[in-house]
Amino acid sequence: MQNVHNKRPLEPRKAQQYRGRFAPSPSGFLHFGSLIAALASFLDAKAFVNDYGEHGKWLIRIEDIDPPREKKGASAAILTTLEAYGLHWDEEVLYQSTQSQYYRDILSTLARQKLSYYCQCTRAQVKAIGGIYQGHCRTANCQSTDSATRLINQYGLHQFSDLFQGEVVCNKALANEDFIIHRKDGLFAYQLAVVADDIAQGITHVVRGCDLLEPTARQLTFFQTLHNTFLPCKTPQYGHIPLAITSEGYKLSKQNKAPAINNANPQPALIAALSFLGQAPMPELTSANVEEVIQWAINNWQRHRVPKTLEINID
Repeated sequence: MQNVHNKRPLEPRKAQQYRGRFAPSPSGFLHFGSLIAALASFLDAKAFVNDYGEHGKWLIRIEDIDPPREKKGASAAILTTLEAYGLHWDEEVLYQSTQSQYYRDILSTLARQKLSYYCQCTRAQVKAIGGIYQGHCRTANCQSTDSATRLINQYGLHQFSDLFQGEVVCNKALANEDFIIHRKDGLFAYQLAVVADDIAQGITHVVRGCDLLEPTARQLTFFQTLHNTFLPCKTPQYGHIPLAITSEGYKLSKQNKAPAINNANPQPALIAALSFLGQAPMPELTSANVEEVIQWAINNWQRHRVPKTLEINID
């Protein structure tokens, strides 16, 4: 499959167009926390209706750019689970592993315009000075061998208006850091891939968990950098939903070995996810099928009901 950048060139967006996405990594199967994020992004897209009576589009992107962390069969299993839960996507699934040339083109252009540089600082070195990179290699003229690539951070955007959380203010020092866009091990960094693909897919709204509030500040900076130099684009609107955490304070995640949700009996988890999101599902839904639950959820989705908190204990 051709990469999205070549296959679907940027084009003017229609008035009031909504293009959302869910972008899981295939490092494991979907768990309850994943379902909450997928359901919130799906409902926010499908509840939207523009002046032409068109609902929003919901896309799936598989973030498979870190092979050592991927679990065999997880990509297919994720799609199967989404279908079992009535979360049907509108366009061809995008696999980030097909986007390598697109990412390389962006990296090359940034280098030519002197908007990036090679860095050989290790994580341990950065941690030793407080965890915030201080731009040590910006003028060191490091070679590409055994180096990461960092973006010259010209904007340091650290606050934004969130669809659910309201005004968000992130760590200003961290937001001003020259962050990594290509890793020392040769893999493309998350910040590069996610912004590049949001641009290529014309994403207008990003709904995801509150664990990504700080990365959003970096993505805002990267959008601004690309837009003001060589890749005109519009920054999406961001909305962050609370994280599901355990009584021990751990978020539900693949890394923490959260159990996979049950494809054979989706309704209880769907209803629980709606309750988590503050949508107050009516009792009658317990006897409804998946399609009925989803349709009720679309018809009754209200952003203002989503709790304005970073995390919720589900135990």
